[in-house]
Amino acid sequence: MKATGIVRRIDELGRVVIPKEIRRTLRIREGDALEIYTDREGGVILRKYSLVGELGDFSREYAESLHQTVGHIAMICDKDTVVACASPSRKDSAAASPIAPEKPISDELEAAVAGRKTIERSGGAALIPITRADDGKQGFTAQLIVPIVASGDPIGAVILLSREPNASFTAADMKVAETAAAFLGRQLEN
Repeated sequence: MKATGIVRRIDELGRVVIPKEIRRTLRIREGDALEIYTDREGGVILRKYSLVGELGDFSREYAESLHQTVGHIAMICDKDTVVACASPSRKDSAAASPIAPEKPISDELEAAVAGRKTIERSGGAALIPITRADDGKQGFTAQLIVPIVASGDPIGAVILLSREPNASFTAADMKVAETAAAFLGRQLEN
């Protein structure tokens, strides 16, 4: 664990305030769920809870199935990080890649997910950066972002990306991505 030098007291109801600087750095917002762990030395660990992240292996297999079905790079993210990525190129799934799993998503993608609308961009339109490390030099020519909504709340997205020149997504691609997002949303409601 990393010491912050910040000390807080517990109030009479057992609450403790997480300092604003830490909430901002870790992207913890009002209403976010936190998991509570204890370690062997008596420490308490708080970790952001991700419904989509709970489906880790399932999300990876689902992204792989989407990639095989539509032939495009397929990603699944929650509101904070890339959870799964499947692509014909191993470098996209490698830790050094800006779109690899566990990379934090960009503020623009986070806003797109919160907007709850499907976004399709191609034909030279400016693409939304996927992660904070995405410098726009990934060579993507088209993207499709479909928010995952569970119990009325946006919790992530299914994303299709293409590097093919003049790429655009077909109605079938869009329907597959929308179906995947709806399926994942329903799985997470149960």
